[in-house]
Amino acid sequence: MASRVVLPQRQRDGVAEIPKAKAPAGGIRKPLGDIGNVETIRGAEGKAQQVNGIPPHRPVTRGFCKQLLAKAQANLENKNKLQFVVIDDGAAVPKKRISKPVQKKEVVKHKPVEVIDISPDTVEVKKEKPQKESRKKAPTLSAVLSARSKYACRSADKPKKDPIVDIDGGDADNQLAAVEYVEDLYKYYKLAEKSSLIHDYMGSQQQINESHRMILVDWLIEVHSKFELAPETLYLTIHIVDRYLSTHIVPKRELQLLGMSSMLIASKYEEIWAPEVNDFVCISDRAYTREHILAMEKSILGKLGWTLTVPTPYVFLVRFIKASVADKKMEHMVYFLAELGLMQYGMIIFSPSMLAASAVYAARCTLNKTPLWDETLKLHTGFCESQLIECAKQLVSFHSGAAEHNLRTVYRKYASPERSAIAYLSPAKSLLA
Repeated sequence: MASRVVLPQRQRDGVAEIPKAKAPAGGIRKPLGDIGNVETIRGAEGKAQQVNGIPPHRPVTRGFCKQLLAKAQANLENKNKLQFVVIDDGAAVPKKRISKPVQKKEVVKHKPVEVIDISPDTVEVKKEKPQKESRKKAPTLSAVLSARSKYACRSADKPKKDPIVDIDGGDADNQLAAVEYVEDLYKYYKLAEKSSLIHDYMGSQQQINESHRMILVDWLIEVHSKFELAPETLYLTIHIVDRYLSTHIVPKRELQLLGMSSMLIASKYEEIWAPEVNDFVCISDRAYTREHILAMEKSILGKLGWTLTVPTPYVFLVRFIKASVADKKMEHMVYFLAELGLMQYGMIIFSPSMLAASAVYAARCTLNKTPLWDETLKLHTGFCESQLIECAKQLVSFHSGAAEHNLRTVYRKYASPERSAIAYLSPAKSLLA
């Protein structure tokens, strides 16, 4: 068992210990022998001894006490001072007599007991401790920041989805926009277009082919521009023509009459001030009379069951153009491609909503808009990009051949400065490839 180092009590307090005088051999001191100002210390044999180099019978005065204190302090500062160690038998011996390495470790434990002078350096160290504690707390904030940066890195690796734009937010105060019902309206249009789709009817017609139909539509677009009618009227007119041809065989000589009567019905349905019957008589160079036009009008309404409320491509074009956040140039390009699609009989296989969405997609490809299709358009159209590729390619092919085609009414219409001359723009090469 290692010995424990014990410093003398007086030495730990900074004062050298003065050994106490032992009692006389007789055990009883002389009466009044120690009274006075003289201290006599006797040894084991009863003789007077010196105390700290002071001869016996020297008076103990205040100066003598000061000398004792001075010697005690000198003993503390002395590097070769003796340290007493308590060993197992209870005896105290100087440290120099013991050569055990374990006692050095015990001495190190008592070094902090020594008096240390406080200096400005030590004060600074004490002030730095709270700073070190604050630095230990700092990783808490850095950990949060690093966690956020890691999350940002993980989110950067993932493909970012485009934010969905609230296209009806600007019309919240517009009562005519019917913001509360617009979503329900277009859900109904999506369902209603399925019941109003036009099947392939050209095989049942005996005197009419696809070229005849294209000539009729080209002429109707020109008449529509001269009368300055609303776009809704044009799309409804073409729809009425196709629906009637799908249910009734029409001779070639009555095809133009069918077109005029269909536009008259559409004008009465869509326009505030519809053209009169005599206006159509004059526009046809009096090829038909008033009675012919009214008779055809009655026949058309009878075959269609007076059902004119159908979703045409224009109904979806308005909504999809709004969803694309288009400018005027973009808007004209969409209408240009959609009207080119109206002239082609082969486009009736596509639903009105798909034709409108494909026109928007082809227009964005032509004008190099990025992205070509985003989440907002996908939400409001109901079509993804892959579903529109086939229809959009056909529209772009019509655009590429519009300048050299014999029927150029649509091309001249959208080559005017009023419509940003978008017909002169080169078609989307990415879709043509």
